[in-house]
Amino acid sequence: MQIYKVGGAVRDRLLGKPVTDIDWVVVGATTEEMLAKGFRPVGADFPVFLHPKSGEEYALARTERKSGRGYGGFTFHASPEVTLEEDLIRRDLTINAMAEDDQQNLTDPYHGQRDLEARLLRHVSPAFAEDPLRVLRVARFAARYAGLGFTVAPETLELMRQLGESGELEALTAERSWKEISRALMEDQPQVFIEVLRECGALKVLMPEVDALFGVPQPEAHHPEIDTGVHTLSVLEQAAKHKQPLTVRWACLLHDLGKGLTPEEEWPRHIAHEHKGLKLIKAVNERFKAPKDCQELALLVGEYHTHGHRALELKPSTLLELLQRFDVYRRPQRFEEFIAACEMDARGRKGLELRSYPQADYLRGAANAARSVAVQPLLEKGFKGPELGEAIKRERLKALKAYKEKA
Repeated sequence: MQIYKVGGAVRDRLLGKPVTDIDWVVVGATTEEMLAKGFRPVGADFPVFLHPKSGEEYALARTERKSGRGYGGFTFHASPEVTLEEDLIRRDLTINAMAEDDQQNLTDPYHGQRDLEARLLRHVSPAFAEDPLRVLRVARFAARYAGLGFTVAPETLELMRQLGESGELEALTAERSWKEISRALMEDQPQVFIEVLRECGALKVLMPEVDALFGVPQPEAHHPEIDTGVHTLSVLEQAAKHKQPLTVRWACLLHDLGKGLTPEEEWPRHIAHEHKGLKLIKAVNERFKAPKDCQELALLVGEYHTHGHRALELKPSTLLELLQRFDVYRRPQRFEEFIAACEMDARGRKGLELRSYPQADYLRGAANAARSVAVQPLLEKGFKGPELGEAIKRERLKALKAYKEKA
């Protein structure tokens, strides 16, 4: 029995990055031997075990063969005869197909170290094209390591393009896709994830609504970058720079989908794009089964982001409707995330990345003014039921009028 550290732990150590998760592969062992040493089995499809003390995952060396469509369409074979090289060749990228023993002796049969130095994301073998999930994974790695100068090797991009055209991407489950998308959006440069998917043709398969934004012009006075797709990438880039949470990044990606529906004769204006985009945002939300908080914020930002930009001009009654819609009294965090998405949208414009956004503090102040209305005095006056609701609304409107006059 020989045990090797494999994959990301080896890659990140060689890159000088912190190692978080460690994967181990065991060569020359049987399931019975692992159990005898106290390992606990967890793998349903192939032999994976938890270490009796550390709890880390140890997998028996295995080979795989394509047997059906999609991510799950593989038959695995694990036995003591499977070599380390045979196990490594089934991995996605050369930089993930290295192993080291307990003395840090490197096994690198597919030149992963060379590709690390060349800053290349390159597939290990033609079997790469058998797994559609790898398109998303490579795009995610591109987003993670873009800051270090990594790019996707042309021949790997070509295989990704073939996968996009094969119909295999449609076989991915919503859960697997969302796991990769959500992780990619939380990388340092999530816009690179979208760029790579678009470059290999996968974006128009997975998110045709986002792909449709590229080439759609906007008024240059507000959008010096002009192209709506380019603007969307810039907004996503700003969200990452400002360390925004996943909910905000997802909303940033989808906020302008309605502009993809504008007839060409109306370009570069996009009248009512906020409302037109809601059905598209809903479709993308449902396709990937995004978490409820991500779905809700994306729809609210899509519908109201222009209200955010015009906050200083809004009538107190419109401002009150906005605050009610967000339920700022019970859901203050969601309104904060809305403000953040609006600010990222304002900054995601060429040459305007450092602009101030006074609307943010103004909206926070308005929310505080509305929240400051006390209910108890109204109860003491005898208001109850629907009348109480109307009385609270009147007092909040009064508070917002006073706030607007002072601001």
